[in-house]
Amino acid sequence: MSGRKAVGFATGRARLESGCDMNEKRLSAELVTEYAATKLEDHFAQIGRCSRMLTREQLWHRLNSHSNSVANLLLHLNGNIRQWVLGGLAGREIERDRQAEFDARGGADCEGLLADLQETLREACGVIRGMAEEHLAWEFSIQSYRVSGAAAVMHVVEHFAFHTGQVVTMTKAMLDMDVSLYDENGHRRDGRSDEVP
Repeated sequence: MSGRKAVGFATGRARLESGCDMNEKRLSAELVTEYAATKLEDHFAQIGRCSRMLTREQLWHRLNSHSNSVANLLLHLNGNIRQWVLGGLAGREIERDRQAEFDARGGADCEGLLADLQETLREACGVIRGMAEEHLAWEFSIQSYRVSGAAAVMHVVEHFAFHTGQVVTMTKAMLDMDVSLYDENGHRRDGRSDEVP
């Protein structure tokens, strides 16, 4: 066991809608990539919901000199996904000025920023959903890192989730209102299935 401790897991059995028994089959690339793409789409919906509540001034407002605006985060997420998925995984020629994403102090309106991010995300989710098991295992060179395809996908999802939380928190701080996606019973406000985490 190479010095690792054994970890216990619940003994419950899980079944997919397809009837496939997850305890008898290996985790498929499709399960991983579909979940990753769906989480990106879910996070984008929450970012869009919050961003549209803000005025243009609020969208570009920085809480202090060490903070980014919501608009800066939209620019940054677009750049990150373009570099990591469209450039890194799909091999497209991508130009990115990462620092400019943070330096911007005004410009595009909410709908323009969201439309650009949504188009990038649509393309990226297509790339992610198209990844087979071997693509998840391949090694890629992205932003001076050498990572597996699986690590690149996980990075993009966790990075997007991190900044989604910032957008939600900043929106709450500026508007002094509840922008939670879940109600007091833990049910999603957008009508998605209660079974979706």
